[in-house]
Amino acid sequence: MKQNFTVRQGALDGVEAFLSVAQHRSFRRAATQLGVTPSAISQAVRALEARIGAALFIRTTRSVGLTEAGERFLSRAKPAFEELVAASEVARDLGQRPAGRLRLTVPRAVVSHLLERLIASFCQAYPEVEVEIAASPDMVDIAAGGFDAGIRLGQFIEADMIAVRLTPSHLLTVVGSPDYLRRRQRPELIDDLRQHTCLRMRRSNGSIAPWSFVNGNEAIEVIVSGSFIANDIPTMHGAAVEGMGLAQVPEPIAAGAVKAGKLVRVLEPFATMAPGVFLYYPGNRQMMPKLRAFVDHVKSRADSANKPGIDIDGEQTRRRRRNSDVPSKSSRRH
Repeated sequence: MKQNFTVRQGALDGVEAFLSVAQHRSFRRAATQLGVTPSAISQAVRALEARIGAALFIRTTRSVGLTEAGERFLSRAKPAFEELVAASEVARDLGQRPAGRLRLTVPRAVVSHLLERLIASFCQAYPEVEVEIAASPDMVDIAAGGFDAGIRLGQFIEADMIAVRLTPSHLLTVVGSPDYLRRRQRPELIDDLRQHTCLRMRRSNGSIAPWSFVNGNEAIEVIVSGSFIANDIPTMHGAAVEGMGLAQVPEPIAAGAVKAGKLVRVLEPFATMAPGVFLYYPGNRQMMPKLRAFVDHVKSRADSANKPGIDIDGEQTRRRRRNSDVPSKSSRRH
């Protein structure tokens, strides 16, 4: 059976005309206020009366009055209509300037390493925007979760999102504490991981993430084993500092502990590159000013070292998966 795709007549059609006539007790003055003809006002009111099923006005050649149905309708319709007008004004205001709540979903690992200074400077520049950060290791559906944008590693961003680079590409480095490495022979080859306790991370889809390496020109994914599983990078990093095993984490996350002597890099010749961290958001044609302001703020603060060879103009290019972005991978089981 063929469906009817005609939009039904709205319950609010004719209400503004009715309220104006009720205010002025005149179809002609109501028409002047609304900038239409008296005939248009009369037709709108008649259509409203027909839809309601009751006469709202008593009309004579000399005056216009309200029926009892009209009085009752006026008492409920006027405050409701005024609320709708006020709601429109509030929404319009948010569409004209950076204001309101900006909700971001981010992994916990980037909050202290990347976001704190960025958010602080943005809030200082745009005091009417309220920033809310939801730190979670899960891959969140932005639209379903009510978020304006998200921040994730580039390899986990869907291809239909617009992405703006926040950091350069970085190494995935394997680290262990000096205490752990005193108890175990330091791994020199990827196969040496068989004899080591490896700290693993569970992805939001429930799977355990393999470790990624490069051996010459070959990209390799290795399934490691160990007695500890976390669901975010900071927890895994902390476990490595405590000597619980080896962990593979982004180089910027490990750098501080390595410098402080709390962690040691291993298997450095086999470290692979990750695309880096990106701000991403849906490709809406009408971007809210608060998000536009944040995107522009991110771009304006991007370090010049991030820019060579990188297209960060998210408004002009959609992110595409390319072979050079994510290399083909083979798998080895340990």
